Amino acid sequence: MDDPYIHGHLSIIQIMSSLLPVTGPGDIPSIYRNTPIGLLMEYHNLEIPLKEYHNAQLLIGMCMDNRKHLRVPDNFAFIIRSGGANLRYSEFKVSFAISVGGVKHIALIGHTHCGMVNLIGKKDLFINGLVEAAGWEKDRAEDHFMHFAPMFEIGSESDFILSETKRLRLRYPKIMIAPMLYKVEDNKLYFIDDN
Repeated sequence: MDDPYIHGHLSIIQIMSSLLPVTGPGDIPSIYRNTPIGLLMEYHNLEIPLKEYHNAQLLIGMCMDNRKHLRVPDNFAFIIRSGGANLRYSEFKVSFAISVGGVKHIALIGHTHCGMVNLIGKKDLFINGLVEAAGWEKDRAEDHFMHFAPMFEIGSESDFILSETKRLRLRYPKIMIAPMLYKVEDNKLYFIDDN
């Protein structure tokens, strides 16, 4: 079970079994229907016509990965992008979106094949990349990796999103927070079953 290939393969199987696809309005869990979270699904997956907004309706927390692009109207959402959709170090921004921006809904979106999974396996690539591309000394690049990698490692994508959803629900008990996964294979959003 220590083989990263086997672990990754099992992780994908577990992720797929806990995903709730949305191919029609009736697939949106009832708790999210008629909310900005349900609208996000309708805009992105169901491609309903985009409406005009003057104020953000929700906060979207998602990964910085360049393979993901959401189909949403302008001004519809605040969007925080961070590695692995990890909002632990963006909490002031979350609080700002709620307190000043007035949002009452958060969509937390991880994605398949996230680079923040198994960071230790990318250690040499990371260090060599900083040395070659940025001109860092190797020792400095290695210290940088060893200091920050444990903070940004997320384990499996769906497990991290579920744990981050739980953490944020405890932190902001009046805010509706939905765990989601973006499959880069089909560019669709899925709810992660958190029951």
